[in-house]
Amino acid sequence: MQGTRRGAADGRCDAGPLRWRTAAERALYGPGGFYLRPEGPAGHFRTSVHASPLFAAAVARLLADTAGRLDTDEVALVDIGAGRGELLSGILAAVPDGLAVRPYGVERAPRPSGLDPRIAWCTEPPAGVSGLLFANEWLDNVPVDIAETGPDGVVRYVLVRPDGSEEPGDPVEGPDAEWLARWWPSAGPGTRAEIGRPRDEAWAAAVATLERGLAVAVDYAHVRDARPPFGTLTGFRAGREVPPVPDGSSDLTAHVALDACALPGAELLGQREALHQLGVSGERPPLSLATTDPAAYVRALAAAGEAAELTARGGLGDFGWLMQSVGLEGTTGALRDCRP
Repeated sequence: MQGTRRGAADGRCDAGPLRWRTAAERALYGPGGFYLRPEGPAGHFRTSVHASPLFAAAVARLLADTAGRLDTDEVALVDIGAGRGELLSGILAAVPDGLAVRPYGVERAPRPSGLDPRIAWCTEPPAGVSGLLFANEWLDNVPVDIAETGPDGVVRYVLVRPDGSEEPGDPVEGPDAEWLARWWPSAGPGTRAEIGRPRDEAWAAAVATLERGLAVAVDYAHVRDARPPFGTLTGFRAGREVPPVPDGSSDLTAHVALDACALPGAELLGQREALHQLGVSGERPPLSLATTDPAAYVRALAAAGEAAELTARGGLGDFGWLMQSVGLEGTTGALRDCRP
């Protein structure tokens, strides 16, 4: 996930259009890139982490369950795409007594000031750890190439300039063409696709760093039978959706083909179901509580509102959860044992 305008302002010369993957990489993570700004992602868009501490508490229960399945009281927690450490901080605050956690924040931006000293800050996930690897809205910011089918039926890469203007490039061939044929076949002239192969590779590499444990990727997603015919690439800036322009001034994001990322044995479910199984419910507290304990009723009512936002259809509840066990039996069945 995770600005200055490119070009003469930073001394670079953009000689011509680039494939979207290269252009987005520079705009998001290059010098002065969007995700290296001091305000971080929270300054521009709202995620489940920022919506409610209930999300971090649910992940803390999943971490504790993973430790139990590993039969250990000391477990690693790896947060990929850690932003400014908000999720890690929330999880550490909610971890049950008696569980020792070795937390790692994986992010390209520098270590935030004032971060809990227990958190190791790194640009790559640590290798050979056992525990929970959690990637919340990371894969959608792994840059991908865009393909468009022309009037002649040929699928070509889309090239883009720093101002967002586009033009067709070379035909898509090789591994990218094979990926499209398997995961996102063309729906005809004028339709577009986001070539998710870099995300498949990034997720496989992240999972491979776990010696034992559970890996979870959470993101807006779609599956092969319901791919959007014109893609999902868009931009976000200051809380608003904006046209995707790779000049470093806004976030660039596209939904994730999580079914393509899935490794053998993985399970895919929605955030609404996942959080319900982790004990996050939008049910209102009984009205009788307002009489017996008004303060508790107000707190429970606020929590129910936050839970409803996290699990809402048409919103955060539509996120996909890709769950991959490494050296453990089963994946999501254990969620039902994580309720508070």
